[in-house]
Amino acid sequence: MSRIEAKFKELRKNNSSAFVTFLMAGDPDLPTSLKIMIELPKLGVDIIEIGMPFTDPMADGPAIQKAGQRALDSGTTLTKVLDLVKNIRMKNEQIPIVLMGYYNPIYSMGVEKFLANAKKAGVDGLIIVDLPPEEDSELCLPAKKAGLDFIRLATPTTSPTRLPTVLKNTSGFIYYVSVAGITGASNLNVKEVEREVTRIKGKTHLPMCVGFGIKTPSDAKKVAKIADGVVVGSAIIDLIEKENSIDDIKNYIKSLARAVHY
Repeated sequence: MSRIEAKFKELRKNNSSAFVTFLMAGDPDLPTSLKIMIELPKLGVDIIEIGMPFTDPMADGPAIQKAGQRALDSGTTLTKVLDLVKNIRMKNEQIPIVLMGYYNPIYSMGVEKFLANAKKAGVDGLIIVDLPPEEDSELCLPAKKAGLDFIRLATPTTSPTRLPTVLKNTSGFIYYVSVAGITGASNLNVKEVEREVTRIKGKTHLPMCVGFGIKTPSDAKKVAKIADGVVVGSAIIDLIEKENSIDDIKNYIKSLARAVHY
């Protein structure tokens, strides 16, 4: 059983949703990034999503774009992202870790080399936003063969005819994008999210995590009641950009975790 599967099984026993955080590796620099990430399990985080910085993050809003640029400016590379995962694993062997980003850096490293290094570092899953199901032979199928979950995005515009293709080789969980648009978008419509979560869950046994537009403990609590997991990223990254103290960032994350695990 993978760490991701084990975590959702544990949470189901406790009738709880997963709290998932997204942070950019190397933002604002690698030592600070590591300092925050190794604290996440103690703050109530169930799954850690780590961004792999890229020069052309087309699906990301301003907050994550700037986080990626800060990371690149501080010298963060894909190899250093994997080193970051290794360092987290030295502190915690149980928490699921998912890498999220774009295909180009992986392609540049070489798929076979990347997957071997990611598995060795302790990565559990991948979310690669610019590889559609039609390109599964590029990375999805090799990743699954290597023992890594390949997590797919579903959106408000994923039609009933498209959905089976999206779900076909997905594993770990489904990441439902709660609003149409880029990361950090607002206007979360909980009723609409509930309707879409119900629709998609009728076609898969995989857990569904909801992200994009969740910024407050109130938002997180509402989504936790209808989904298997709640993902918060841009709102945390905003605090890093504004140079809040690590204690302030930790307190905010704790407040979200309490809301999700209500």
